[in-house]
Amino acid sequence: MTDSCVTPRRAIIAFALGTLFFGYAFVQRVSPSVMTNELMRDFSVGGAALGSLSAFYFYAYASIQLPVGMLTDRYGPRKLMSFAAGLCAIASVGFALSDSLLTASIGRALIGATVAFGFVGTLAIAGYWFKPARYAMLAGLLQSVGMSGGIFGQAPLRQVVESIGWRGTMTALGLFALLLSILLFVLVPHRTSEQKHVELKAGILDGLKAVAANAQTWLCALIGFGMAAIMLGFGALWGVPWLSNVHGYSTVEAAGVISMLFVGWAIFSPLVGWVSDKVGRRNPILTGGAIISLLAFSVVIFRTPENTALLMGMIFLTGVGGCAMTVCFSSVKELNSLEYRSTGLGLMNMCVVGAGAVMQPMIGWLLDMNWAGTIVDGARVYTESAYTLAFVSLLVVNIVALIGSLLLRETRCKQLV
Repeated sequence: MTDSCVTPRRAIIAFALGTLFFGYAFVQRVSPSVMTNELMRDFSVGGAALGSLSAFYFYAYASIQLPVGMLTDRYGPRKLMSFAAGLCAIASVGFALSDSLLTASIGRALIGATVAFGFVGTLAIAGYWFKPARYAMLAGLLQSVGMSGGIFGQAPLRQVVESIGWRGTMTALGLFALLLSILLFVLVPHRTSEQKHVELKAGILDGLKAVAANAQTWLCALIGFGMAAIMLGFGALWGVPWLSNVHGYSTVEAAGVISMLFVGWAIFSPLVGWVSDKVGRRNPILTGGAIISLLAFSVVIFRTPENTALLMGMIFLTGVGGCAMTVCFSSVKELNSLEYRSTGLGLMNMCVVGAGAVMQPMIGWLLDMNWAGTIVDGARVYTESAYTLAFVSLLVVNIVALIGSLLLRETRCKQLV
């Protein structure tokens, strides 16, 4: 441990609470995917508008990542994370009470802005109170818990929606955020004077200038965007209605199938971090993951298996490939100065989550462009060809990520700056 005043047990509790906050963020992130029909019906909107409503989470989450990183470098994770979780509770209840698309969009944006503190704050906890050699594994473990939230946000959350409605579900999520806020404030340690000195010796904008001027930072961000796009565009919104409308699955069944994408991320995220640290390389992990994701998802959309188990296997493999992106968070830390680590992570994570902000409405727009005019129970229904064309956009950005992984500087798991 880096701080003798913080026991290993206290550090583990703090990291566990941070990962729980990030897992909760993923539940919120994917929740619209199991509420699509209800949201389209209650707000009288089509695919493009629903995609935009869902993406307001990503707009806010992505746009605030740089300030989150800079503020975390400056003030530490404890107060910021607990305050953000408390605001998220209010935003969730506000979303549940929305009676128009405008108020729902505002609520969705506030949810995204508040949970944005979870990821960078938890990695800051890992950096302060754990050994550097464990960082990649801890980053992978953090992603794993996040994906577990994504899994819960599929079939299990859909069952909750069917029991108490989407408004009741969002209210319950708000109450959970309130509890989490209290626990974060009480149990996450304060930083030591030495830790504060390292972060405060430069101006708050100096880190942004240094990180943004580094071309390697933007390569990491590009890779993260492309490799997270399938999970955020397909898994977090459009995969469930695709299986329901085109392949005849019920909403609960479709959510269960799509959840395999998050299972792949959850199981392999810690493993890829551990393997990367063990072999002392970053880039081969990224390249291999991009290739696996590209090939598996191509099968899913162009040759969709009729056998459910086989389909789940291919979606699982897509997640396995995509989770290699986790290694990028170690790369961006190693390619930037340690005193700006949270700023670098914030900039990269802005682009990663930006994949959802860009791809969800883009897919919705492409679907609306090819809509045949079918409406069932007040919701638009799209054809198989419309979905296939829309999902090709995800393959394009995955290819861009693959190219980026070949251009990125290899750190060999060492701090280069």
